[in-house]
Amino acid sequence: QVRLVESGGGSVQSGGSLRLSCAASGYTSSNYYMGWFRQAPGKEREGVAVINTYGRTSYADSVKGRFTISQDNAKKMLYLQMNSLKSDDTAMYYCALDRDALLRFPLVPHEYNYWGQGTQVTVSS
Repeated sequence: QVRLVESGGGSVQSGGSLRLSCAASGYTSSNYYMGWFRQAPGKEREGVAVINTYGRTSYADSVKGRFTISQDNAKKMLYLQMNSLKSDDTAMYYCALDRDALLRFPLVPHEYNYWGQGTQVTVSS
């Protein structure tokens, strides 16, 4: 059973930084896409940053140059370093995993089968 547990969310002032972590368990295949998604109140869930087995990354235009996704395969951990945070980044952030390392549209939420419970990020101006 795949389990994803996020941590690292919190409240920060605009311009600050946070690092999110996602601990993955129950998935032994080397083929996957994993990523971070977010959902603000009243808005649809959107892709933020994703990475696959081969280290290929994709980012939403709104976070390019500010956010960095990384993984530690040995520890089965996924990270999101968020710098220069803005109030628009306020949202619940979710970790997700899919068994396909060759997703055509990896930033699209409905491509993913497994989700964590989320961690809240609040950025105050």
